[in-house]
Amino acid sequence: MDQQSFEQVYETYKNAGEQQAIQENEGNRPLANTGKEQIVAVRKNDDGDLIAFKTDAGRELDYITALNDAKTGKLAHVDVFHKYGRDILRSEPDGIKENNLDRLPDF
Repeated sequence: MDQQSFEQVYETYKNAGEQQAIQENEGNRPLANTGKEQIVAVRKNDDGDLIAFKTDAGRELDYITALNDAKTGKLAHVDVFHKYGRDILRSEPDGIKENNLDRLPDF
């Protein structure tokens, strides 16, 4: 197989996975009233790093506040993990690119 064939096979695999994730997550939308806020918009610095978050309740959170809220379970559909010697906030991996934090609208 040549490079193009490898890329085509992988692209087909990836697209099928995204479609499956969308189907599996359809029942989760709209979010049930879990008592948790959801991040609906983000702010980035000039380097493209996420620096602030806006929730569906209208709160605007700096990065540290969002991390702390996520750690205490106040934010839905985000995870905190430790990498590069620090805590990092990310959206739950559900296979859907459109709801990733870095793809949310700016505020």
